[in-house]
Amino acid sequence: MTNSNTPYQATPQGSLGLLALGYRGLQHWNKARQLPDFAHQPQPKNNSNRQKFLLIGWDAADWKIIQPLLDAGKLPALKKLMQDGAHGHIATLDPPLSPMLWTSIATGHTADKHGILGFIEPDADTGKLRPVQVTSRNVKAVWNILQQEGKKCHVVGWWPSHPAEPIDGVYVSNFYSKVAAPYTEAWPMAGGTIHPEHLSAHFEHLRVHPGELTSAHLFPFVPEFQKVDQEKDHSLAHIAGLLAAGASYHNAATWIMEHEEWDFLAVYYNEIDVFSHHFMKYHPPQQHFVSDESFALYKHVMEAAYCWHDMMLERMLELADSNTTIMLLSDHGFHSGQSRLEKLPIDPVAPAHEHAPFGVCVLSGKGIRPDNKLFGASLLDVAPTILQSFGIPAGKDMMGKIMAQAFEQYDPIARIDSWENVAGNSGQHTGAVATDPWAAQLAMQQLAELGYIETPDDEDLQKIKSTVQESKFFLSRVFMTTERHADALPLLEEIHADSPNTIRYAIRLLNVYLKLKKNVEARVVFNHISTLRPEDASLPHIHFLEAQLLLAENREDEAFAKFSSIEQTTPDLKGLQMQIGRMYIRYKQWEKAKQAYIRSLASDQELPEAHLGLGIAALQLKEYDLAVDELLQAIELRYFFPAAHFHLGETLFQMQEFEHAKDAFRIVVDQQPGNRQAHLRLIELYTNAGNMEAAETHRDFLNEYSRGKIYIVSGLPRSGTSMLMQMLQAGGMPIQHDSLRADDINNPKGYFEDDRVKRLHQDHAWLEDANGKVLKVVAPMLRFLPPRFTYKIVFIRRNMHEVLTSQQKMLGRDEKTFPMGIADAFQKQVARAEEWIKTSSNAEVLYLEHADVITDPATAAQKIAEFYGATLDLTSMIAAVDPSLHRNRIK
Repeated sequence: MTNSNTPYQATPQGSLGLLALGYRGLQHWNKARQLPDFAHQPQPKNNSNRQKFLLIGWDAADWKIIQPLLDAGKLPALKKLMQDGAHGHIATLDPPLSPMLWTSIATGHTADKHGILGFIEPDADTGKLRPVQVTSRNVKAVWNILQQEGKKCHVVGWWPSHPAEPIDGVYVSNFYSKVAAPYTEAWPMAGGTIHPEHLSAHFEHLRVHPGELTSAHLFPFVPEFQKVDQEKDHSLAHIAGLLAAGASYHNAATWIMEHEEWDFLAVYYNEIDVFSHHFMKYHPPQQHFVSDESFALYKHVMEAAYCWHDMMLERMLELADSNTTIMLLSDHGFHSGQSRLEKLPIDPVAPAHEHAPFGVCVLSGKGIRPDNKLFGASLLDVAPTILQSFGIPAGKDMMGKIMAQAFEQYDPIARIDSWENVAGNSGQHTGAVATDPWAAQLAMQQLAELGYIETPDDEDLQKIKSTVQESKFFLSRVFMTTERHADALPLLEEIHADSPNTIRYAIRLLNVYLKLKKNVEARVVFNHISTLRPEDASLPHIHFLEAQLLLAENREDEAFAKFSSIEQTTPDLKGLQMQIGRMYIRYKQWEKAKQAYIRSLASDQELPEAHLGLGIAALQLKEYDLAVDELLQAIELRYFFPAAHFHLGETLFQMQEFEHAKDAFRIVVDQQPGNRQAHLRLIELYTNAGNMEAAETHRDFLNEYSRGKIYIVSGLPRSGTSMLMQMLQAGGMPIQHDSLRADDINNPKGYFEDDRVKRLHQDHAWLEDANGKVLKVVAPMLRFLPPRFTYKIVFIRRNMHEVLTSQQKMLGRDEKTFPMGIADAFQKQVARAEEWIKTSSNAEVLYLEHADVITDPATAAQKIAEFYGATLDLTSMIAAVDPSLHRNRIK
């Protein structure tokens, strides 16, 4: 920073405003600067009739910081952009690492497809590591697709974008603002920074060096900058560096907007993210770990950073004409308020733990519905939406959807298979320039092992090994966040085997095992985690992990006890209150569930699952207005959320808002076609409204969607389920069993079981074998039956004392004493099974009492035949009942 005495120091806001003007402000605030002649060239011929799209990236921008500034009138440009269009949250991807995310934004693909797997990558030429480069990207970005469709595209500062792609436009790489020398020395750009190369000398002059800035530029950020001890505290220099970098890219973008014809311009600003990592801790309210002195010095930095970006946005809006559609977005949010971390965890990408799961998105201008809300947007939706705005189809291989609700007129365009199959000049790197750094690294490693090249030193080898391992870890997280857990599993098993003491890997592996219902393997991993650092065994997050495992093992009461114990010591543990809310929902303790979800949302308002849970609890408590508010909040954060739409429909139904309820249920069946309950509600609503044709449409769908009917016999073990199976076989019903379990003294006439029922919670694909047959499913496993079948369930009840006595005898134990609490546990299992039946629209039930079947088998047989709608041999069914086997009756 220089001590220039320019008159602009007297008006600090004006000085920052001039910096935000773009390249035209350069000479005004630094009169020593001489811009080259190219900067004064006349603008090109008027091209205002072109349909344009301006894509602006504000890394880490967050509504929680923005909204109070909007309310205070401090972000006028952003406010106007929002009023002229649609705005809302946009969901990030995992892991929330900027190079991966901005590449997903630009391509519409997740990292497994686009190939950018972190911040650094191996450099096969040097045997060392390098910043990730655009040459590693495997797919076309939206500007490559648009170029193939004849559009003039420009790109400024995207991450990663070095070396500059040879597009038919101006491309400024993310190496553009790198400061390589003091202000008084030559400051050359790295090769490949600018395309076309002949513009390199021109763009060099548009860069801003931190040494050019004055105290006037820093005043809005640190009004008491004179108090900063710059020998010990380098914060002012850091702020100057961020201002210079942002201004450099802004100068390049505004010059392009004034001097080049364009249909599409993408410009990326990294600065809010870096400001946040360094200065969010000082943003009001003051945190207990921030000193009074530091808080007083730096509490204005974040507000000034956002205001400066708003000033730059204002300039871009001035340069964009009325035919321009503008999208401003961030790749993720940033934790603020009480969710800020005092200390970062030990992690190679520890700063990413400060990233919040929802960023900002504003879509405005040409063709966009004004003052509208965006619901459930995702980073993967950006590229398809940009293509839609130009009337160009997205690829079927792009995972995102089009933000249809933002458009004034939305005409769907049939997707093509993939833009990767479309030939033509796309402006991508080709040949030797485009490389797969991970494959190249393996090839170089093999050449070294063969003795053809020199082996890198041990330190470089270890760094490369660690980077390769982290890239696999990141890739596994990509698969997990897109529900491809089977693809994540081999990656996590590999890196866990290589680095068994890395807890991050072990925890992710455990979570994948749980998702895949591999509970035995999950338990092994948990036991391993518990032994890694015995001193951590009592830590809340370890207990939380164990409670989740207990839930997966169907040990719900133990899990709830564990969650409750954690709450006593660490009530603010991340995710705890939401999990407690879920447990109270299961137990139908609606008020307690409501309070748990309120506590969860107090620490983070951007949790769609917590809003859903609070909405469900409020619905059950008949607090319908609260339920509607919370369910709409959930949908705003995650639009593809069938459960939220369904419960919104139920709430509106109870409020007798039948038309709105229909809208909600229609969205449910659109997102989840097999949701039988939503179809049944729609049938009821259409029938009541006299629209029999629409009701019949949903009936026909349910009939066609159902994969068949399975006849179920259920109850607790030793409650008489085998007796019913024997009756049904005798009566002529086809039985689904595998004969693996032989007859024995406890069941001399056979068990009639299929061993695969034990694993219903892990695998139910085999149920096709049971279609049209009778299958025995014990009560605790009923809830794992999938919705694709309809079920006719005969549920047999028996005195609990008789059940337990029979079980104890079967186990060879004392039949007169039972483990404490086991009767209560079985009662809860029965209650849970009966609740599942009650709430499952694809299940019907006939309840029978064991004693009644023994004493009056004829009536029981008749009831079963009528319930199943089958013509059965009733005489044989009656004969199959052997009263002598009722050996544990209460006298």
